[in-house]
Amino acid sequence: MTEPASPPPARKWFWRFILAGAAAFVILALAAAWIMRDQIFQTFLDPGIPFQTYERPPAPDYARAEAWAVRPDAPPGDPAIPAVFFVHPTTYEGGSHWNAPYDRPQEAEVLARTVLPNFAAPFLVHDAVLYAPHYRQAALYTFMNNREDSVQARLLAYEDVRAAFIAFLDEIGPDRPFLIAGAGQGASQALGVLIDEVAPRPEVRERLAAAYLMESPVPLDLFSGPLEDLPPCHGPQDVRCVIAWASARQNERGRIDAITQRARAWDAQGELVPVTGRSLLCVNPVLWTTAEDFAPARLHRGGAAAEGLALSDAPSPMAGQTGAQCQAGVLMIDQPRIRALRRPSRVGEDRRIPPFNLFYMDIRTDAARRLDILDAMLAEERRWAPPLDEVEEIETAPVVPMRGG
Repeated sequence: MTEPASPPPARKWFWRFILAGAAAFVILALAAAWIMRDQIFQTFLDPGIPFQTYERPPAPDYARAEAWAVRPDAPPGDPAIPAVFFVHPTTYEGGSHWNAPYDRPQEAEVLARTVLPNFAAPFLVHDAVLYAPHYRQAALYTFMNNREDSVQARLLAYEDVRAAFIAFLDEIGPDRPFLIAGAGQGASQALGVLIDEVAPRPEVRERLAAAYLMESPVPLDLFSGPLEDLPPCHGPQDVRCVIAWASARQNERGRIDAITQRARAWDAQGELVPVTGRSLLCVNPVLWTTAEDFAPARLHRGGAAAEGLALSDAPSPMAGQTGAQCQAGVLMIDQPRIRALRRPSRVGEDRRIPPFNLFYMDIRTDAARRLDILDAMLAEERRWAPPLDEVEEIETAPVVPMRGG
C-alpha cells in the first residue's frame, strides 16, 4: 500500500499560523475581559431605565413585623437593657432594580445566614435586643458609578432607614440606652440618621453609647457642622460619639481609591457628594483611638467567620490575625494569616463587605465597655437631675390690699 502524501510544508505553516493567531486572540480577549471586568460587570447590573421613570418597590411599613429582619416581640421590661439598631450592608447586586424590594427572599437569606451573624451579633452584649430593618437598599451597581440615578436610589434607601429609626425610638421608649451600627451601605445610611435624628436631639443623643460605622467613609468636616454635638470617639472611654473606619491593605489600590476618591458621603446640606479632598475619620478598632499609632497583631482580639451561626451562637475567635494603623483616613491592615479571614476574589469586591468580621471580638469587647460607661453616666446624671413631677395647676387668687390701721 502506498502511504498518504503528507501536506506540503507551506500548507503546514499556514495552519500553524492560523492556530497561533486564534490562540493569541483568545488570550488577548481574556486579558481584556479581566482588565475590564468591573465595566463588564456593571453593564449586566445596569437596570437599563432612568430612575425618574423607574417604578419604585413598595415601601416597608415598620409597624409590621415583616418589615424587620430581626425585632423583638416587645421591648424588655427592664429599661436598662440596651437596644441595637443595625443597618445591613448591600446584599443586592442589581440588574432588575435600582432599589431591591425589601422583601426579596434571596437577600433575606444572605442577611440571615452571613451578614447578621458576622456584623450584628458582636453588639449583642448585656442581653441587648436587636432591631435590624429591611429596607429598599440601593443596588451594588449604584456604588460603582457616580450617576445621578445612583444617587437618587441611595436617597430612596435612606428614606426607609430614617423611617425605621424613628419607629425604633418609639418602640424602645424614652429611657433605654442604645447602640447604632451599620456596615457598608448600612453605615452610610446610619450616618444620615445620626445627622438628622440623633445629633439635633439631646434627649436621644444622651442615650447613645456609640455609633459604629464600619467599612464606609465618614468625612471629618461633618463634626464641625451637623455632628458638632456628636463627636468622634477619640479614645476607648468615650461615649455619645461616633466610630468609623474603612479598611484596606497597602497593595489594594482599587479599594483605597474606592474609599478616598470614588465614594460619596453626606455633607452639611444633607446631600450625597464625593469624598474627594475631604479628610476622613478613622478609629482603629484594635486600639479604639483616632491616633495613627500602629496596633500590632498581638493586640488583635479576634476575627470570626460566623456564617450560618445563630445570633446567640458564639463563634470561635481567631486572634492575632492582623495589625492595623490609621493612615490618611484609611485603616491599613495586614493580610490575615488564616484564609477564612481573607477577602474573596469577587468582581466588585472593592465595594463589598466580606463574609466575615475581621474585628468581631474587638467590637464585642468595646461595645460592652461603652455600654457600661454610659450606664454609669446615666445613673449619675439621673441621680443629680431627677425627672420633674407632673406640674400641678394652681388657681390664681385675687390680691386684696390691706387697709391702713
